[in-house]
Amino acid sequence: MSVTSAAVIPFSEPPYLNGLPSPYYTPSHHRWQKACRAFISENLTANALEWEREELVPPDIFSKFAAANFLLPNLPAPLPIEWAKKLGLDTLAGGLKVEEFDYLHFLIYIDEMSRNGLSGPGASLTTGIAFGVPPILKFGSRRLQERFIPDLLTGRARSCIAITEPGAGSDVAGIETTAVKSADGKEYIVNGSKKWITNGIWADYATTAVRTGGPGPAGLSLLLVPLKNNPSVTLRKLTVMGLATSGTTYIEFDDTHVPVENLIGVEGMGMRYIMTNFNHERLTIAIGVTRQARVAVSSALEYVLKREAFGKALIEQPVVRHRLAKVGAMVESMWAWVEQIAYQMTQMKKEDADRELGGLTALAKATAGRVLDESARCAVLLFGGNGLTRSGQGELIERMYRDVPGARIPGGSEDVMYDLAIRELVKNYRKKVREMKTSKL
Repeated sequence: MSVTSAAVIPFSEPPYLNGLPSPYYTPSHHRWQKACRAFISENLTANALEWEREELVPPDIFSKFAAANFLLPNLPAPLPIEWAKKLGLDTLAGGLKVEEFDYLHFLIYIDEMSRNGLSGPGASLTTGIAFGVPPILKFGSRRLQERFIPDLLTGRARSCIAITEPGAGSDVAGIETTAVKSADGKEYIVNGSKKWITNGIWADYATTAVRTGGPGPAGLSLLLVPLKNNPSVTLRKLTVMGLATSGTTYIEFDDTHVPVENLIGVEGMGMRYIMTNFNHERLTIAIGVTRQARVAVSSALEYVLKREAFGKALIEQPVVRHRLAKVGAMVESMWAWVEQIAYQMTQMKKEDADRELGGLTALAKATAGRVLDESARCAVLLFGGNGLTRSGQGELIERMYRDVPGARIPGGSEDVMYDLAIRELVKNYRKKVREMKTSKL
């Protein structure tokens, strides 16, 4: 691909989209990016700011994404090929076959979904299927999958992932929601509450972390709990900082009866299933947040090119260029990192990637949040009064700045991620040292 001669605002696109050489992308990836750009620009990006203002993405948009097979790419690669073919979902936009979809296609999709600069609109469509469905596909019985996967993959039903509680966020092992078997052993009776559950308000089912055993991680299981038209379930939409359209929800279970057949996998293995799911979630967040930071920096640069003060454009002020240089470097470095992780995922077996990249993915997720923080703050400062105003030229930047905590806390809060990353890296190092010593004996 040749270097583009088009005038593109610096930092507004990843280098590969400016025609710069890259070892990662094939013609398949470039076709997929063009298809994603066309569909997502028309059906999400163009109206995202308006919908965020109204705090609702119209329900028919989800239906449009489902009809165009633009929900399936939220799942981890490789995609569920057998189910996709069975349901007639075997071809994605641009003629991409599901068996060809890899983590670089995934990277492109998430990057395009975040190009509007806001977390909420894209999350309103994707979070449920992205994180609620994979545990069913990976660990659910065939019977469980046959009951629920057809409707979930085609968009006839919606899901969410319900882990976080009022008293247990990043400390997943502290979950208190209980699932006790009925006297006849045919049902679980669920009691407890879940908080800050994205898409919960629209979900038909929740992939729910419950305590089926004693204290600690060994007592946790995953259960698929029906939400809609269930008198024992209360759903209440929460108003949070930023993320106005994401459908953040408080869920209460009051003697909620769930068939034992809705158990995902094996009792007591919930913690393992959740941790595996987190790697996909954190990479998703890191990619999307990096694009948000890119929007902040490029929007600020575009603004200072035309905004005049003291008799000249703001871009002529050295201090302005210095601010942009610092955050621009952060954005491009962060993109190179998530791009590298995505490529590594295409080259590694799932179990190897979980082990070797789990800590680094947590580190990337936490760092991406910091990059967005710096980038959005820089944009607010350069927009000046406009950056403080919830209308006009700076509205997107003002809203983006309120999205920052939503990048640094959900999916594993920042400090927990930093600690987890080092613990995982050290654990892997020590294991390899022991293996080397053993091999020499």
